[in-house]
Amino acid sequence: MKRLLMIDDDDAIRKLVRMRLSDTYEVIDTGDPEQALALALANEPDAILLDVKMPRLSGFDLCHSLRSLTYTSMIPIFVVSGGFDTREKYKERCDWLGAKGFVDKPIDFVQLRAKLEEEFSHGKIERRSDVRLQMKLALKLKGKGVDGAPYEERVTTEDVSTSGFLCTCARPLVKGMVFEVFLPGETELHAGRARVVRRETSNAAWPSYGFVFEEKTAAWVIQQNRC
Repeated sequence: MKRLLMIDDDDAIRKLVRMRLSDTYEVIDTGDPEQALALALANEPDAILLDVKMPRLSGFDLCHSLRSLTYTSMIPIFVVSGGFDTREKYKERCDWLGAKGFVDKPIDFVQLRAKLEEEFSHGKIERRSDVRLQMKLALKLKGKGVDGAPYEERVTTEDVSTSGFLCTCARPLVKGMVFEVFLPGETELHAGRARVVRRETSNAAWPSYGFVFEEKTAAWVIQQNRC
């Protein structure tokens, strides 16, 4: 029997999921996001249903942690959202974190079962190749700004993966812009060419942007074979 881990601070939702899915799946649940990572490591679920809006530790933070650890990085995560507006607001961020899909509240269990069956039909889960780490790293971006003028900025990221990074920029950027990425130091290293794929929604003075490499060199800090 496949095993599901349900993470939601709403007791009624967790009870409903257990009631509606326990005939087909072994359902483990918790309303404490801080306990969820330990449960995932101990129980090795085949899929995770994750609420994004929880106290103390958000679903985004938990998703990031699950994706960062080798033993949980390939578990498919389905984000349980409050509906269409929530899904549209957070879709890019959840996609960046590797979520497999969305489940709107109130939960359509016919649709949820179909999503799970489709996911499990792909066979045994393999380790996720896109390793993600919380690592403080200085970068330099070079390219053209919104106005077409030469753009160069030193930034710091604390979120890197094999395929990209997230960083805060003082000057506004637009989705689709492309920059050369360098690792500054005594000898400056060219890490590759990266494209802006999303802008973080926040109240910070300077917004954060997600970058994905179009081309990457051996100088980038995380390579595919470093797991």
